[in-house]
Amino acid sequence: MTEPRIVVCVKVVPKPEEVRVDPQTRLLERANARAEINPPDMNALEMALTLKDRLSGTVEILSMGPPYFEPVLRVGLGMGADHIHLLSDRAFGGADTLATTYTLAHGIERLRSVDIVLCGEESSDGATGQVPQGLAEWLNWPQLTLVTELEIDMERHVARGQRSIKGGYEILEVPLPCVVSVKTASNEPRFMDFRLKAQAASPGRMKVWDAAALKTDVNHTGLAGSPTRVSGLASAASRERKRERLTGTSEEIIKALIEVIRNSVM
Repeated sequence: MTEPRIVVCVKVVPKPEEVRVDPQTRLLERANARAEINPPDMNALEMALTLKDRLSGTVEILSMGPPYFEPVLRVGLGMGADHIHLLSDRAFGGADTLATTYTLAHGIERLRSVDIVLCGEESSDGATGQVPQGLAEWLNWPQLTLVTELEIDMERHVARGQRSIKGGYEILEVPLPCVVSVKTASNEPRFMDFRLKAQAASPGRMKVWDAAALKTDVNHTGLAGSPTRVSGLASAASRERKRERLTGTSEEIIKALIEVIRNSVM
């Protein structure tokens, strides 16, 4: 039986509590924020590794970003992924989801012979949930969305996914190759394996491709290929909590509190 070749699209995101937005460029400032693998993408990676445990094959990570993302991405190698492909070029900077999926699709096409692409449901910094669908469109592949469980039948050359619906679940089947988005928190990502430390640190496990290697059209990448624009920034007004201090004896405070509760629920 042919073993599957699985690609997981992974985004490196800033920790939410440390992210800032440049008021001039209106882009995220990443330099002073600690980075991590997008949590929903960790669910996609775990699903891919579970399939590898069951069917053998290879799991490869595909990401887009600057070279300093490398140590964060290597966490995936420590979990059991086989290779990393980082798409890195200044021409890719500032991309919205359209330009991002265009670039990622070129990376997948360069890999060739890919059976299935897994993506997290959405990113923690953008939360658009548009990348899996955009990839499927650029590649002209069928897609399964928001799956919680996944099977691959290499003999029949199909993928079968389960997803939750109101009152139960449904099972969908599509031919390979396909794109699959994984429901957030659908599994528990595994820890890094100390036995894979050497693999995670190996230079040969990671390749970096620029715009020339991907043969992308510069008019479709980065800011130039992004029709989405942030027109302005505004701070949300903070709302002060209503406070009321009760005074008096214990009995008086209890009676007053009862009245407050009674009035608030009526």
